Amino acid sequence: MKTAIVVGSGAGGATVARELQGAFQVTVVEAGTAFKPFTGNLHVYEKLRRGTGLFANEKRIEWLIPAMRTRATQDGMVIVRGVCHGGSTTLSTGTASRQDRELNEIGIDLDTEFLELAREIPINTDHEATWHTPTQEAFSICREMGLEPQPTPKMLRRVRCVECGRCILGCAHGAKWDSREFLNEAIENGAELASGHRVREVVIEDGRAIGVLATSGRRTRLFNADLVVLAAGGLGTPVVLQQSGIECDNSLFVDPVFCVATRWEKAMQNREIPMPFMVQQEHFMMSPYFDFLSFFFNPAWRYPAADIFSLMIKLADTSSGSASPKGVRKPLLDIDRARLEEAVNICKDILHRMGTRETDIFLGTLNAGHPGGTLPLTERESQTLHRTSLPDNLYVADASLLPRSLGNPPILTIMALAKKVSKACLEHAG
Repeated sequence: MKTAIVVGSGAGGATVARELQGAFQVTVVEAGTAFKPFTGNLHVYEKLRRGTGLFANEKRIEWLIPAMRTRATQDGMVIVRGVCHGGSTTLSTGTASRQDRELNEIGIDLDTEFLELAREIPINTDHEATWHTPTQEAFSICREMGLEPQPTPKMLRRVRCVECGRCILGCAHGAKWDSREFLNEAIENGAELASGHRVREVVIEDGRAIGVLATSGRRTRLFNADLVVLAAGGLGTPVVLQQSGIECDNSLFVDPVFCVATRWEKAMQNREIPMPFMVQQEHFMMSPYFDFLSFFFNPAWRYPAADIFSLMIKLADTSSGSASPKGVRKPLLDIDRARLEEAVNICKDILHRMGTRETDIFLGTLNAGHPGGTLPLTERESQTLHRTSLPDNLYVADASLLPRSLGNPPILTIMALAKKVSKACLEHAG
């Protein structure tokens, strides 16, 4: 049987591993280890963050959630990602949002793949009864403003949900679906998992990929394969490629996140499904969202968690950055800042209509968690899903392929695209 190496076990990697196992003997090479959700008492950490210095910068979030890694870009934005089995899906809001317009525009049809996913994972929109009062009010006001809010589809098993509000800290109850479920299916069908191995480069000989070099501690190991699929994420994949002698585009996007918040006694947003509804605009989306990163590390978020209500902005930023072995460069251009300011003003308007005074509004930490776009597919590659700059047996199956920022949660779209890439791999191998 032919062999395949899949690098990464997040949305793209776990999907590819599941689809290829059987036709190939698959080995998933994952930099992280088993994921552990945050189960600590939030009240304890509320007290610790005041005056102790324990939460001096965002990197220390790893003390609470070892899999949650942060890094600041050269331009000061905080990038968040998950390094563990399941990748960033373990730390996501579990949003099942189809966002394939940009792919459709270049001739990539994912209808079949989205239908397959709808049969394979739980998707639930019946959660309005769990919304707390401020969220209900915000939804009504958004409708009055003509913003057309829609309940958010969630990868969620409602019967298991205890409404703890900790989706982005890891679900401890098996309610939120994440890509470990696809990973486990692949393993049950015979795939192997190499944990704690960070891939350094793809080994290429005579124009073909023969495997990957990965480090674990002080050891370096060569994983040989007939097929290599990179799904190390929007920051990981371009670094591996560049270290393999393959250039990537300076077209990184990250979907910046910025929250506009107010003190609201007993809002209880911290114990609510994150992003319960969404408002879509041309260059950004908005949604109620309790930002734990700002809560732990931003001094403006000094109130008890239960007494904060926040609206999140997710910006579809311009493709104007790069990820390389030297670091991440991601400037916000003037047009990005203008669109972000527009979104902030809309959020403030919503909060004002809810009865909030301007002096009671405070802002969150600018962060991002959806990097991609450094190996964007074009119309020329819409049938093969394979960049011509890559060896024939080297594919990519993560957000690096997206033509531009979605400005929306990308997990479902990445999985659909990864399914399509898997079919291209199988066709090419056949």
